[in-house]
Amino acid sequence: MSFGVLSIASRKIKVIGFLLPGHGLVLLKQAYFTCISRNMDTFYVAFCTALLFYFISPGSSTCLTGCSCTNDSVGRSLLCMETSMGHIPEDIPDDFTKIRIENSHLTELPRGSFSKLSALEFLWLNFNDITLMNIKSLEGLWNLTELRLQGNKLSSVPWTAFQDTPKLKILDLKHNRLDVLPEHALRHLPGLTYLDLSFNQLSVISKDVFINWPLYQTAEKAWGKEGLVSNVVLALHDNPWLCDCRLKGFVEFIRAVSPPIILMNSYLMCSGPTSKAGKFFHEIQLKTCMKPVASAPDMNVTLPLGANATLTCLVKARPAPTIQWMYSLKIIRGFTATETHVDEETVESQLVIPSFHLADRGHYTCTANNFIGNSSVAILVNIKSLNSSAPVPPPIPMLSSDENVYIDIRIAKQTVYGITLEWYAATANPAETWFTIHFGKYDSPKKEMIYIGPGINSYSVSDLLPVTKYEVCVTLKNHPPREGQCIVFVTGSDISELEQRERLIHIIVIVCAMVLAVPAGMYACTTEARFSCIERCTDLWKKRRWHEENLPEMERQDTFDSLHAASDEGLCRDSGEERIKRRRSEDKCKGGNAAQLY
Repeated sequence: MSFGVLSIASRKIKVIGFLLPGHGLVLLKQAYFTCISRNMDTFYVAFCTALLFYFISPGSSTCLTGCSCTNDSVGRSLLCMETSMGHIPEDIPDDFTKIRIENSHLTELPRGSFSKLSALEFLWLNFNDITLMNIKSLEGLWNLTELRLQGNKLSSVPWTAFQDTPKLKILDLKHNRLDVLPEHALRHLPGLTYLDLSFNQLSVISKDVFINWPLYQTAEKAWGKEGLVSNVVLALHDNPWLCDCRLKGFVEFIRAVSPPIILMNSYLMCSGPTSKAGKFFHEIQLKTCMKPVASAPDMNVTLPLGANATLTCLVKARPAPTIQWMYSLKIIRGFTATETHVDEETVESQLVIPSFHLADRGHYTCTANNFIGNSSVAILVNIKSLNSSAPVPPPIPMLSSDENVYIDIRIAKQTVYGITLEWYAATANPAETWFTIHFGKYDSPKKEMIYIGPGINSYSVSDLLPVTKYEVCVTLKNHPPREGQCIVFVTGSDISELEQRERLIHIIVIVCAMVLAVPAGMYACTTEARFSCIERCTDLWKKRRWHEENLPEMERQDTFDSLHAASDEGLCRDSGEERIKRRRSEDKCKGGNAAQLY
């Protein structure tokens, strides 16, 4: 065997020693010299040497199924194109310097995806379905210089992940779904020479993203001192830029940008607002952002009952604010609000109140918010009194705390044995609000109290006595009843008679807090009604009772059957004479506070 062949083999064995762990080099030497010592024939020695070269050849590493492996000037490469690969394989050989996995089905980069590939310099993962990138997904890639993630579905990037790639020079993130670029996003990318963020969903970013970029600060100083520094290519085009006051600093930065930063496309275009859509950055002038200032042309509005009302609020702000209307019955009686842009920084909001009710009185607050602050204006809406001698009761106060919560209460259902009560309350913390139901006979000084937990807004009362006057109130837990939180009602005739006929108890609502809805067959007077209104309800009920008792059995049966079918037939007949009498009686109430509800 020639000395040259042995010399080459020895050098190869020494080289492979850096790659083989532990005593692998010793075993390899022993195997080789055992092979050639058995036969000094030149052919046999050449065979053993060839076998040795096969095992220590750089191309001998295993390649992944469906992929190809090559060697070039930069080292060993792994190429996986259009495979069914759904995750990063765990058994990638550690001798690769370049990996390309493209047009596959990768969906995420988990922690330590390539932590064993310390020699990796180029990582291309373009055109996959990657939506998630772990903060430690680049762990161990100290030698990585190029990362390409084009054409994936990333909506955010954990920018601190780049702490593990101090040598990174090229970062390609175009054609993703990035919509936010944090102020310190580029803090851990001091060596970049190419950054591509084009074709994403960026709309508003701060100029501080680039001002705080260590590379920009260092390059700017070096350029001033030495006159020469490596350029940095920056691609930001084809993003839906929202050109309002929030983008003012960034627009000014782009206009003034100069080497060492070079824009791949300097014609950045606005996508909004409407007045600036389609314009280039160099064609617009943006103003400084401004806290909202809300005002109202008319802060005191007086309306007659039944009228349609429109409340107007004007807000000046930069950027455009979010406007909300707050009023006492918003949860129960929500009104329609519309917005119109008067100019670039003024918005007109209008709240439409159809068919003005007594319960709609009070303060209506228009509140405007943007990221700088908020502003509000209150409009007081009152009722135009039809009777100057009967002043209109004070309006419901705007909710300022749980102490002043307005509770709307009504009888939702009648059964043979009782009623079901429902209520609505606008509280600051509905998930933590408890209620107390106060129930008993009207003239009883002490009422039964039932505690109701959060999230419940109904309660059934059973075992009612016939021809009995009851009062039921709903308050916040352990609070005494206030005006507007109670209903007083009277039960109808003999329960046993009703049970035999399987009919409902007929309930007369005598006093009700701003009734918005009452079941058919009820006659309601509000808490503001005079005593004459209550007498009117009671007299009508007594007449009805007398009329039923003096009718033949069959006729009384028919009358009772029809009682629940029509709301105006039992207690208050809708004949012309009775209607005139009823109207006269109602005129005696304050502002028409007694009304038959159909």
